[in-house]
Amino acid sequence: MRRSITLGLAAATAVAALGLPALATAASAAPASAASASHHDDWDYDGWWGTYWSNNHLAKAKGYVDVNYDDEESNRVHVTGKLYDNDHRTYNQGGKCAYIKFRVSSWDDEEDDWSSSIKSYKYCGAGGYKQINFWRYDVSQVQAKVCQIGLHSSYPVNCGSWHDIYNAYEDDFGYDA
Repeated sequence: MRRSITLGLAAATAVAALGLPALATAASAAPASAASASHHDDWDYDGWWGTYWSNNHLAKAKGYVDVNYDDEESNRVHVTGKLYDNDHRTYNQGGKCAYIKFRVSSWDDEEDDWSSSIKSYKYCGAGGYKQINFWRYDVSQVQAKVCQIGLHSSYPVNCGSWHDIYNAYEDDFGYDA
């Protein structure tokens, strides 16, 4: 028994003697590679957005945004999520579809100067959802508004308010140039 404990301690000492210098080398190398990383990596942002509702709570949306910077005002924004229709009324009873619209502001515009390019999704099917998935480039702000819309209508109703999904002008989103 004493021999196996002695052999075990000798093996542990050998592993420690060989392994600790390797760990020390890896630890000292890590800060150098982190220090050489570009500043724009600090501006990258990803996070969950929502749940956002229509005024009457019969439509909702939630999702994820991923912002990756290439340069100070050059980025790729990927918005994903789900749009839910919670209106179980029939169309004859006044039931409506779920609707979400997104608006963006580019770096070329002033803050809150919204582009005419709006991305929207419509889903008709109570109890189900539609996938949201789109990309925009060189964007400083993205906002979303959830509404309802008639089956054959072009005019949203019962809209909630606009919500920031990403806003480079606010400290919460990590951009600081």
